[in-house]
Amino acid sequence: MKSCSQEMEWYDLRLKWNPAEYGGVKVLNIPSEKLWKPDLVLYNNADGDFHITLQTKAIVYNTGRIVWEPPAIYKSYCPIDVEYFPFDIQECFLKISSWTYHGVEMDLQHLCNGTVINPEEDPQKAKKVILRGIDLTSYYYNVEWDILNVTALQRAKFYPCCDEPYPDITFNLTLRRRTLFYSLNLIMPCVSISCLTVLVFYLPSDSGEKITLSISILLALTVFFLLLSDMNPPTSLVIPLIGKYLLFIMIIVTMSITFTVYTLHIHFKSPTTHKMSPWVKEIFTELLPKFLFMRRPELHKKPKSSGAVRATNVVALEENSQVLEPLHTYENLVRSRRDVPEAEPSTNYYPPEVMDAIKGVTFIADHLRKADEDIEEERDWKYIAMVMDRFFLYIFTTACLCGTLSIFLTAPSLYDSREHMALKDPNATCIY
Repeated sequence: MKSCSQEMEWYDLRLKWNPAEYGGVKVLNIPSEKLWKPDLVLYNNADGDFHITLQTKAIVYNTGRIVWEPPAIYKSYCPIDVEYFPFDIQECFLKISSWTYHGVEMDLQHLCNGTVINPEEDPQKAKKVILRGIDLTSYYYNVEWDILNVTALQRAKFYPCCDEPYPDITFNLTLRRRTLFYSLNLIMPCVSISCLTVLVFYLPSDSGEKITLSISILLALTVFFLLLSDMNPPTSLVIPLIGKYLLFIMIIVTMSITFTVYTLHIHFKSPTTHKMSPWVKEIFTELLPKFLFMRRPELHKKPKSSGAVRATNVVALEENSQVLEPLHTYENLVRSRRDVPEAEPSTNYYPPEVMDAIKGVTFIADHLRKADEDIEEERDWKYIAMVMDRFFLYIFTTACLCGTLSIFLTAPSLYDSREHMALKDPNATCIY
């Protein structure tokens, strides 16, 4: 919708008079309803009203020159391209021509002189371009749009039915959206949400709040999607730039939830339910931490061999027991146990009470060794979960940074250094 004052001039030879015969009167203000007026209409009208609503008086000079400047509100159709919203540049046009008169009956021209293009190659396609085709003196700066161009194109169109040309004037308006409001209220919150998505992997691996944080971020993105649907016109041709970014962040959040669930699954694995493969342990505990700048804290490891425990216990028994013979050392005990089948009771060397004690000590040692191995494997699973969290932290940080830059840097308005047109151009060749 455009609110403007349409300045029109034409000559009516029937309204010429000699001022000397009428008391020196050279100018008259006559109601426009009593005069002939050119039937100029807006071809790309959007509301079906092709006429000027307020019929003001016209200024009639004694030479037959008539000046009429009625205020008008035009509602035109302008195709909106929301591909780069909110960093978009829109091209709108106003096509004005006579509804019934052709070029021989009424020569429609712009008040300003312009540059004629293609005058000799094809006269039927000749057109005149006026760089400043709209007077912006009475224009008030818009809080949402910058005017970059107001070119007027004057041309004559030939139809197959007729030999006469049909002139028209097309005003092209180039508008660039001001992005401060959308940057503060839409883009910055979305970028902050993407940063929160990355911080999900910075929480401890056993924290159940990681899922809560991810789902909260997903709900916040849904709210922004609803706001975006109210701001943009409904279209299925293209996806707005901010819509692409929100969709990208939503995919990132969904993937982060998936990987977080898998990381928690890895963290709570136990040796009783899962057996760790050697190549998994090699990659995630030895190789990958070096590239992720991770160092596993050193633990005081207990002896893994149960033979040493058994040897210590047997020696202690031999030193404290009065029934053992000196020749029955640990080496003889081990050798005798290899020679004698396990099914046979070893009553030839020790009393039954001592053998029961040795079996009990051996069982306890094996149980402690197995418990130590299980604890070590549980620590390995938890460490693998930490490595995976650090790996996903780097991956998602890189993806969010590259995705944000690659999406927003495609907007052409970011590279457009043109400024808002001055309301009054002192170098303009056309004086309104």
